[in-house]
Amino acid sequence: MYKLRSMCVDAEEKFKEVQAQNQTDGIAFKSEEDLRITKIGKFIRRTSIDELPQFWNFLKGDMSLIGPRPPLPREVVLYTPYQMQRLLVKGGLACTAQVEGRSNLPFDEWVDYDIQYIKTRSFRTDVVLCFRTLKAVFHGKDAK
Repeated sequence: MYKLRSMCVDAEEKFKEVQAQNQTDGIAFKSEEDLRITKIGKFIRRTSIDELPQFWNFLKGDMSLIGPRPPLPREVVLYTPYQMQRLLVKGGLACTAQVEGRSNLPFDEWVDYDIQYIKTRSFRTDVVLCFRTLKAVFHGKDAK
């Protein structure tokens, strides 16, 4: 998956050092004070610029436009059978969780949104989510 680098080069090696700073519940990691994120990284994350290269993944067919966000391998190994359902479809650039709260959602709620999307997805839903995603990105709501 293509992305602009927002963290220091050895971010994965430093993950254990910052794990105690996790400000969300569940498997996902979010921290306002994550020292691995560079100054430029904070800006490109807040403005969602770091996501732009993923359009190349979409154009290549590696990702869908709308669908659950691709997880990190270190997260997937901790998934419950219920959470594994979010892997039943190709990962996407945006999904319901990104317009319902982005970084502020508890992980279980994020998974519930993804599974609900998978069970009820339609062309109409995808179009609505595209417009809601653009609105969320331009307003910078809940971006971290």
